[in-house]
Amino acid sequence: MFGSVGVLIPVKAFADAKGRLAGAVGPGVRADLARAMATTVVAAAAPLPVTVVCDDEGVASWARSVGAGVVQVDGPGLNRAVEVGVAALRAEGIEQVVVAHADLPRASRLDHCATTEGVTLVPDRHMDGTPVVVVPADAGFRFAYGPGSYAAHVAEAERLGLPWRSLHDPDLSFDVDDPADLEGLTLACD
Repeated sequence: MFGSVGVLIPVKAFADAKGRLAGAVGPGVRADLARAMATTVVAAAAPLPVTVVCDDEGVASWARSVGAGVVQVDGPGLNRAVEVGVAALRAEGIEQVVVAHADLPRASRLDHCATTEGVTLVPDRHMDGTPVVVVPADAGFRFAYGPGSYAAHVAEAERLGLPWRSLHDPDLSFDVDDPADLEGLTLACD
């Protein structure tokens, strides 16, 4: 690893999470699923320090209960939340930030993502999204989550002149976006 490394996990209010699953599961189950997946990602970050960025006091309380630091933002917006979180970690002396999404039910470790200089991109299994992005905290990296984020993040790394690599990890590339993603998924929801 290069310099000090921290993990940043953006987490949406559990009650509002996973709206695209509404046709398959009810709101209580979606909230429980979102909380369980986020807990899995926090555990996968060990031994690295974890900070959750959120705009919800319930998520902030949960994050503290699982040993994570909290950066609260004043409203929704994934790209903005991640940029605020990276800036907060940079201000704390973190040099490299692993941004991992909270919907990675198969995540078991994240430390291997932060073993090279520059940018590491973990594409989703469709080679469209970017469930994990590792950036130098001081790079001024502009995040572009949403459809086509993998290509947008490659372009951003190149715009900044940063070396980048694509890390294909079947566990980290599996995120839960659609009802079909629930098939065969075993996750303890408490």
